[in-house]
Amino acid sequence: MKLEVAIRLIEKGIHHTTGPQHWADFGAGNGLFTRALATRLPSGSSLHAIDKDATALKAIDLGSAPVTLNKLRTDFINEEPDPGPLDGILIANALHYVPHTLAFLTYLKKILKPSGRIILIEYDRDTGNQWVPFPVSYAALQLLAPQAGFKAVTKMGEEPSVYSQVNIYSALLLQEMGN
Repeated sequence: MKLEVAIRLIEKGIHHTTGPQHWADFGAGNGLFTRALATRLPSGSSLHAIDKDATALKAIDLGSAPVTLNKLRTDFINEEPDPGPLDGILIANALHYVPHTLAFLTYLKKILKPSGRIILIEYDRDTGNQWVPFPVSYAALQLLAPQAGFKAVTKMGEEPSVYSQVNIYSALLLQEMGN
């Protein structure tokens, strides 16, 4: 996926403020979506790239984005890091590795500020395979998010997957209506 596509998938979900924001990218990998987010955050913002792969984290480079990057090597599925309180959380192509989605979304809600948001990029499928073991379709997300305490779920975009017959969708989860 190209950086421009990643930006297009997430940009509607970023709260536009003049002041700095505090975000985390869970499952940052080599940083494609981390870079996309950094290009859209206000100057002086901070961003935690969280992943268990030290080599992938080392490869993340934000270029000239005016954002402070903190790389945190941890298994976010089993260790529940707490870089909060956060204005936002990005989870791009990583939620499908979480076996207990509802419990994980509930945990993420706890580390968000009350006005916080989650941007989620995921395969729009419900059947798992060896590469995508626990997928969460958009329809399933609409049922899970309110159970975890989120007030609004909005689909922001879709792109064809290069690996699968289904699309990748981006969604915004809000804790407060109209935020």
